[in-house]
Amino acid sequence: MSPGRTPPTFRTKRLVLRPFVESDVEGLHRILNQDGILRYFPGPDAAPIDRVRAFVVRQMTQWDEIGYAWWAVESAETGALLGWNGLQYLPETEETEIGFLLDRSQWGQGLTTEAARIGLRFGFEEAGLEEIVALAHPENAPSRRVIEKLGLRYIEEAEYFGITVCRYVLESAGYRATTEDGAPTAARTA
Repeated sequence: MSPGRTPPTFRTKRLVLRPFVESDVEGLHRILNQDGILRYFPGPDAAPIDRVRAFVVRQMTQWDEIGYAWWAVESAETGALLGWNGLQYLPETEETEIGFLLDRSQWGQGLTTEAARIGLRFGFEEAGLEEIVALAHPENAPSRRVIEKLGLRYIEEAEYFGITVCRYVLESAGYRATTEDGAPTAARTA
């Protein structure tokens, strides 16, 4: 996708991945302030509402600037905001990261993997990326399992955002090899 185009929305049986809107701030603030949800993030403290608002605005503008960002992830059944998932450009390393965070009540249901597959497909097939990285704290075993299920290959421990993380990589050729695994399909709605 080219910068400045309308961000896409994707739908699976269980999820809707759509661009963030300002009305997501309150729901995302609630999610980000759940006990322990940011445990493995560089800033694990509770997120004040103004920081969440700035995050949402940054995601909205990033679509215009570079053609991809994180989507708001919501329940296809209820429309409730569940978290975020998608692509983030890392200017310090000139890489694109697949990232995700879901409400604690949604953990362990395969939703993160389902949503992240859409992000990878979009990154490689529509944004034309040659490589996508994923970063996870070494002690965050569930996130590392998701990343490995997605087909990313562990490369090294490295420092990002002032913390040590496990760095994984998936190149476009490797992505094409992983698309034959029966991953859930998603319909593009916008």
